[in-house]
Amino acid sequence: MSTQPETTDSSEQTQTTDDATLAKAALAAGDPTGWFEPLYVAAESGDAVVPWARGEPNRELAAWAAAHPGDGRRALVVGSALGDDPELLAAAGYVTTGFDVAATAVAAARRRFPESTVDYQVADLLAPPPEWHHAFDLVVEIINVQAMPRDVRPKAVASVAGFLAPGGTALVSAVAEESIDTATWSGPPWPLSRAEVESFAQDGVRLVGIEPIRENTRWWAEFTR
Repeated sequence: MSTQPETTDSSEQTQTTDDATLAKAALAAGDPTGWFEPLYVAAESGDAVVPWARGEPNRELAAWAAAHPGDGRRALVVGSALGDDPELLAAAGYVTTGFDVAATAVAAARRRFPESTVDYQVADLLAPPPEWHHAFDLVVEIINVQAMPRDVRPKAVASVAGFLAPGGTALVSAVAEESIDTATWSGPPWPLSRAEVESFAQDGVRLVGIEPIRENTRWWAEFTR
């Protein structure tokens, strides 16, 4: 996920569906993840912009993967979107699963990479498949939990921690709450504080390290079980 669409053309924005509007409607209906599918559907018809779709892998993940080849270990990408991060890990030698709550996003990723070895699945972080519990050697969560309001974050964080197998590594990145003016900020997303990032250390998972990146605007943290 990302903070805002990169395009700033006002005429284009007036013609597109706003992700914040969709999120507010879903939250009002009691469905914190219900806005992702309508956003991807609208984007496919040219009526919306998916603000976190950059067409390339996350740069910090790319640097990490270059130094940590998979050698057949299992990886899970939370919120796989259009597939850039899962494909990066698959190319680095991981047996990779990517999941997204939006079926349209999963279908789009499969179309983009028709020869892919990635197992793309539709799944909800708030109610993940039970067989994923403690099943992955690498778990990647990059700016997805921050798209959810605070009242459901603990459940989402617990799910991410629960994916990690003994001896595995979890990588977590989020926009840093400490870098914004919370009094004037209007989400989504709702950036994570350092304490919230550190809260992924639960259920036997422990924090290896956390650091500010991108001029202190984001957190990058590594965990292990």
